[in-house]
Amino acid sequence: MPVTSPSTPGAGSLSAWVDARNGVAGDMLLAALLDAGAGLDAVTDAIEAVLPGTVRLEVSGVVRAGFRAAKVDVVPMLPDHPHRTWTTIRGMLSAAALPVRVRQDALAVFVALAEAESRVHGVEVDDVHFHEVGAWDSIADVVGVCAAVHDLGLARMACGVIGVGHGTVRTAHGSIPVPVPAVVQLVLGWPVIAGGPGELATPTGVALVTALGESVPMLPDGVVERVGVGAGSRDDPGRPNVVRVLLGRFPDRRAASGVTRQQAVELAANVDDLDPRLWPDVLARLLSAGADDAWLSPIVMKKGRPAHTVHALGRGPAVDVIRDRMFELLPTLGVRETASTKWVLDRRWTSVTVDGAAIRIKLGLRGGRIVTATPEFADVAAAAERSGRAQREVLTAAVGAATEAGLVPGAADPTG
Repeated sequence: MPVTSPSTPGAGSLSAWVDARNGVAGDMLLAALLDAGAGLDAVTDAIEAVLPGTVRLEVSGVVRAGFRAAKVDVVPMLPDHPHRTWTTIRGMLSAAALPVRVRQDALAVFVALAEAESRVHGVEVDDVHFHEVGAWDSIADVVGVCAAVHDLGLARMACGVIGVGHGTVRTAHGSIPVPVPAVVQLVLGWPVIAGGPGELATPTGVALVTALGESVPMLPDGVVERVGVGAGSRDDPGRPNVVRVLLGRFPDRRAASGVTRQQAVELAANVDDLDPRLWPDVLARLLSAGADDAWLSPIVMKKGRPAHTVHALGRGPAVDVIRDRMFELLPTLGVRETASTKWVLDRRWTSVTVDGAAIRIKLGLRGGRIVTATPEFADVAAAAERSGRAQREVLTAAVGAATEAGLVPGAADPTG
């Protein structure tokens, strides 16, 4: 689940590129973001919201292989109980008074970790028990990084090749090969190098860069404005144990080509005791509450009872409104939330005329070219009502009018 801002990231938006060639861990990335200018107070406040009275951050300057870097130590203030389930951590994040974006990003990171551990150990995601990742310092690292990203106002984050290390490491499961199995799952599809002996990339660090960012192997073209350097605990001769974060204005070519990435949350609830005649109004009200989309899936619950799962996709502050609306409209005792990612085409509206009525055509665009052109069905229905024709006939006529107007896949954007 990547970092996004409400506007389309472009040349004027502040972005980050993470140099993880020498490895990456949660505390290293947090230190680098603080070194790059993220506010310590904002980070501390977010961590305190999730772990009240539990940890404090100590930031210091260190030298690694001759290079200056910042280092963050998460100091416990209470005894820790490191074995937490994904369900427990999800509840902690959901209950905390966090900015919506920080909560969504943190949930996305832990979803990535839970899914990786689920595949490694062959258990259901909700049954995943975190060991080292469930400790307070790792939770603080994840929440702290997400808060730092939010405080910096980053429009997007990218990461270069990841140094993962080689050899073996001792964990709660015994001695295991490096890269550890969870890291292997998290870096699928990403460029990696060994980089050096030992564990250079931790599951927390890799989950942060892969869940919040995208793979950009080389520093993108643009203007670099700031750099932050975060250190790990080891000081290896000949290899600086640091991660660098370069902040600057790096145009997003995919945004320029009409495809942007959006962070979203899917809210869902299972319902088996609602009069089915009410579902159209429920979906309409969820959309009016700010949902990007709302839909139903038929399911079979325990004892063979037929039911539905109602889904709603929302972003930013709308998530809280949608959740409240679901509790108002549905006879449910709980609403699930899952971090999601959308790739979105540019969208424009134009119109055609059928029987004297204007019918809007929704255009999906990429690179200034039409990908899809779809009549707005509400306009089709209204035109059919006025003309007395069947909706099917008016829809066919609208598609024909759009084709005659050159609103077809591959054509240039007529609104541009």
